[in-house]
Amino acid sequence: MIENKKKPNPIDIHVGSRIRLRRTMLGMSQEKLGESLGITFQQIQKYEKGTNRVGASRLQNISNILTVPVSFFFEDAPGEQSSGSAGMAEASSSNYVVDFLSSSEGLQLNRAFVKIADPKVRRKIVDLVKALGAEADAE
Repeated sequence: MIENKKKPNPIDIHVGSRIRLRRTMLGMSQEKLGESLGITFQQIQKYEKGTNRVGASRLQNISNILTVPVSFFFEDAPGEQSSGSAGMAEASSSNYVVDFLSSSEGLQLNRAFVKIADPKVRRKIVDLVKALGAEADAE
């Protein structure tokens, strides 16, 4: 028997994972995003897994709701060739950021950090984290 099940396109999987990343960064549920779009949370699940392809107008609506440009969903997409001389270091550093924000600790830190209104306090926290990182490197 011939299996006619289509595998999701790698770009659809990537776009879906970026939708999920941004949605979780904002602390938004699949249900809330679905309500905002007038669709079910199951449809959001299918988009996030890459099972269903997101149409252009729907992706535009998602980008508005998640307050990111449409290009956000295509950053670091598979097969994407960077034009110019970005180099390997830049690509791996942006992947590191995505990996960090996908982790539980990174997400918690990000959510807590953006709630700090005072820019001086935020700066001191960044300085503290840098100092702790430098200490770990020196050991």
